[in-house]
Amino acid sequence: MNSIEKSGTYLLGNREVKRFGYGAMQLAGPGVFGPPKDKSTALSVLRAAVEAGVNHIDTSDFYGPHITNQLICEALYPYRGDLTIVTKVGAKRGNDGSWNPAFSAEELTQAVHDNLRNLKLDALDVVNLRAMFDVHGPAEGSIEAPLSVLVKLKEQGLIKHIGLSNVTPGQVAEARNIAQICCVQNMYNIVHRNDEALIDELADAGIAYVPFFPLGGFSPLQSSTLASVAAQLSATPMQVALAWLLQRAKNILLIPGTASVAHFYENSKAAELTLSPQTLNALNQLAA
Repeated sequence: MNSIEKSGTYLLGNREVKRFGYGAMQLAGPGVFGPPKDKSTALSVLRAAVEAGVNHIDTSDFYGPHITNQLICEALYPYRGDLTIVTKVGAKRGNDGSWNPAFSAEELTQAVHDNLRNLKLDALDVVNLRAMFDVHGPAEGSIEAPLSVLVKLKEQGLIKHIGLSNVTPGQVAEARNIAQICCVQNMYNIVHRNDEALIDELADAGIAYVPFFPLGGFSPLQSSTLASVAAQLSATPMQVALAWLLQRAKNILLIPGTASVAHFYENSKAAELTLSPQTLNALNQLAA
């Protein structure tokens, strides 16, 4: 059994996926804008991930923009039957690389069609609506109007399942009264734990929780406790941080991203770690 298989599985929509997946964001250029520095390496990372057993890839057509979806298509099309590709809409990139809301019906519809075209798909497995009331994190505001657009696109057969990203618990509750939600994707890691109660609530409802920036994002996690635990386990701090997430809740699906094949394999070994109750207790003290 390889590392990916040891992570176990969880239901994402109607698909059972390995809990250790892959996030494609880092395949684009600096700032998630423009082409990668080395296209052949980017293609190799995608192929290595799928060959290792990954069957859940997270992407968006506003990564690049268009770049990561085009790379996924070039590397993996025609797709394996068990591969679930999750994308997100609700944002767009400015010519300067800025991140801007794209919440109108026209923008959301165009984004879905852009994803379909660049991925060469007739229907998208999962589309996450990213709330962009605040670029820097979740902020309150009704998502009924944009979510209703995705519901209509689902009724047209262009979307199979709907998820949410960058949302508050209130927005999750609002959304669940409008549509069946299969996953929530928010920032969460061993240090940033604003969603503790939400994760447990979603687990009770059988809804997947997908933490983005599981390793800290653009500012990698740093902690003497994390480093000490990693040394005791002959692991890297990042492997320990990922293993902590896998043990935090059964509904957590990991999507760590990397533009390096070697780094992908290193990350995947997190699924082989088992953290003792004492180790978990020490790590649980790291919450900011």
